[in-house]
Amino acid sequence: VLGANGLIGGAIYRRLQDMGHENIFTPRSSDCDLTSQAETLKYFGDHQPEYVFLCAAKVGGILANNNYRADFIHQNLMIQNNVIEASHKLSVEKLLFMGSSCIYPKLSEQPIKEESLLTGPLEPTNEPYAIAKIAGLKSVQAYREQYGRKWISVMPTNIYGPNDNYDLNSSHVLPALIRKFITAKNEDTKTVELWGTGSPMREFLHVDDLAKACLFLMQNYNDKQFVNVGTGTDITIKELALTIKEIVAFEGDLTFDTSKPDGTPRKIMDVSKINNLGWKHNIELKQGIQMVYDQVKHNDFQKNER
Repeated sequence: VLGANGLIGGAIYRRLQDMGHENIFTPRSSDCDLTSQAETLKYFGDHQPEYVFLCAAKVGGILANNNYRADFIHQNLMIQNNVIEASHKLSVEKLLFMGSSCIYPKLSEQPIKEESLLTGPLEPTNEPYAIAKIAGLKSVQAYREQYGRKWISVMPTNIYGPNDNYDLNSSHVLPALIRKFITAKNEDTKTVELWGTGSPMREFLHVDDLAKACLFLMQNYNDKQFVNVGTGTDITIKELALTIKEIVAFEGDLTFDTSKPDGTPRKIMDVSKINNLGWKHNIELKQGIQMVYDQVKHNDFQKNER
């Protein structure tokens, strides 16, 4: 499990343990620098993995994606290329590549079907990251076609849950809002400010559900077409903020900084493909946010900055 220190990789690792698997390798960057082709090949050669979950990536929200464009495309391309080629050279039985819903055009028809890929321009703020992810899934398809590899790709919607990133400079909207509301409540602040208008609509999936979907696909799916994973329901950012406000019991007001970007107006995945295969999410959004809040409500976020 590459990226087991992160949100998605960590959930997959926990799921594998729950299923009784024992021979699991979870290298950290100190064990293997995946941006190094030589180190990646050596690690794969030393450990001979049969199954690979490629969840390692440089990730972040709108601010990080927009400010570190070169870092996002360069590091993600290197990680993907090195892992995919090493998996090929060591004849890995099955590889799962973790994509991102940002691969889709900014103005995709909603809900977004897998076939919408490359049908229009991307969201400009995260285009370098999206292009890297598109290159990853196209690489997986190319190795399938040329070498007959039984490799697959997964496109998750917005993910949240244990081990999320709460750094306000690089986090996604849901953990950022949880942190803002907890901090405002603790400091008795009267308002919480949101970026943009609050009108964009987003879909959120608990990471434990995503991990179950990934194991389900590893066991039951072998096709060239990548697979969307989500809930098939969405919510406005304002509604999300009001839900978190209620769960945190923050009694102040919301304000909106409309000088900041909204990003894509709506992004909801068409999950009929994975639902038809026999998988559906279990954790509804309000329940999932409550679970996360119970885990982090006593956090000193500044001490735990990544």
